[in-house]
Amino acid sequence: MASVIDEDEGSPLLRSSDHGVVETQQEHKSRWWSIRVMYLTMFLSSVGFSIVVTSIWPYLQKIDPSADTSFLGWVIASYSLGQMVASPLFGVWSNHRPRREPLVVSISILVAASCFYAYVHVPASHNKYYMLLSRALVGFGSGNVAVVRSYVAGATSLSERTSAMANISAFQALGFILGPAFQAAFTLIGEEGVTVKALDLQVNMYTAPSLMGAFLGIVNIILIFSVFRDHRVDDHGRHLGSINYESEGTDTANDCEQPVDQIAVISSNILFFVILFIFAIFETISTPLTMDMYAWTRTQAVFYNGIILAAVGAESVIVFIMVKTLSKKTGERILLLGGLVAIWIGFFILLPWGNQYPSIQWQDIQNTTKNNSTVLVSNLLAFGNHTVEPTGCPATQSWCFYTPIIHFAQYITSDILIGLGYPVCNVMCYTLYSKVIGPKPQGVYMGWLTAAGSAARTLGPVFVSEIYTHLGPRWIFGIICGIVACSILYLAAVYKRLIAFSVRYGKIHE
Repeated sequence: MASVIDEDEGSPLLRSSDHGVVETQQEHKSRWWSIRVMYLTMFLSSVGFSIVVTSIWPYLQKIDPSADTSFLGWVIASYSLGQMVASPLFGVWSNHRPRREPLVVSISILVAASCFYAYVHVPASHNKYYMLLSRALVGFGSGNVAVVRSYVAGATSLSERTSAMANISAFQALGFILGPAFQAAFTLIGEEGVTVKALDLQVNMYTAPSLMGAFLGIVNIILIFSVFRDHRVDDHGRHLGSINYESEGTDTANDCEQPVDQIAVISSNILFFVILFIFAIFETISTPLTMDMYAWTRTQAVFYNGIILAAVGAESVIVFIMVKTLSKKTGERILLLGGLVAIWIGFFILLPWGNQYPSIQWQDIQNTTKNNSTVLVSNLLAFGNHTVEPTGCPATQSWCFYTPIIHFAQYITSDILIGLGYPVCNVMCYTLYSKVIGPKPQGVYMGWLTAAGSAARTLGPVFVSEIYTHLGPRWIFGIICGIVACSILYLAAVYKRLIAFSVRYGKIHE
């Protein structure tokens, strides 16, 4: 990633123009080291979510058998609900106080919540609710995403911003890569793992990832104290005195009096909500879907989906790097449109077709008469061996009997297309949004955008869990195709309004 960062720092220092000297070498170095720390903070926030996402369902089943897939949706949504509440709060905080304060507080909450997650199996009852609370607190601690993005938007010139925003999203994607990869590696520890009696702590394939996330958070706090400094520049790259300071008589002070296009702001929030909503559905459904479609065990589902999501994350990093170059030739808006089209195709491919059906889970088949006799015999034979983990599509989900299987080739092809479209849409939304806002302090604005994304991540898992349980994947993916198609039409309607603040008021020409 070093080459990605260096590209942003390759511009000459001490530049002189009609706007005066831009920055000294020392300011340039300090500014970019602080931005690098923000890259790391974004990475760790991403890891905090992704490092356990593929194992939440089997872990939940293990610690509390009363939990069903509907409750899984609430557990996954709780992370985003916590982030949705925290993002505007941290955004307001960062607009009026040094950013180090909300950053350190938020990361400290994330560290404590990650440790709490490692102990949710300890209580004698109600374990699923303790997991729900721990994930909500992890999400609250991850509300610093708004602070990170507002800082980078305010610490870069207009010409640097697309590249810097792409880097942030690349580090976020890197977190999504290494999170599931770490989880896949931790499956080697096994479900029992090692017990540390002095701490009453069980280190296994489910708790080790969260403990690692807590350790990385501590490292992040140290770097914020030792390296991070507050910097702010205008669209031309001129340094401003402080985060809340505007020099009198400057063009920047005058720019801040100009109104922001609220239609463009609201439209960006709507599009970002849709993008995060459908990706949250994709993340939530991957483990239950593959366990139902391919009769994978808990360990297999965690391991294989960890590898798949890591590969999708690697693809996303490559896309982020390419986007930096492509956006200079095509512009952000056309790339956003192309990303939405790729996502639509990806979910359309996931629609189940054919006459091959998933195997039925033997544990639930005893209570239903709606089954195939061959399947019944084979599953009753397996019932005699109580050491075998039940696999397949649960008979309690009636759609398992009449919905065709989603072939593995379909699943992988869809992953590739979504892994292409999502990162493009993500970085283009953030970049366009920061440019639309312009020179104004962006903490609150970024807080609302992050809250929109968090609301999507809250509603997405709940929505998909309920629909998936009762109606199955055909309804889920059909509805998503409709939502994405409407989003493409909406983007076309507001296309001309999604331009930079400085371009709108004639300060800079595209």
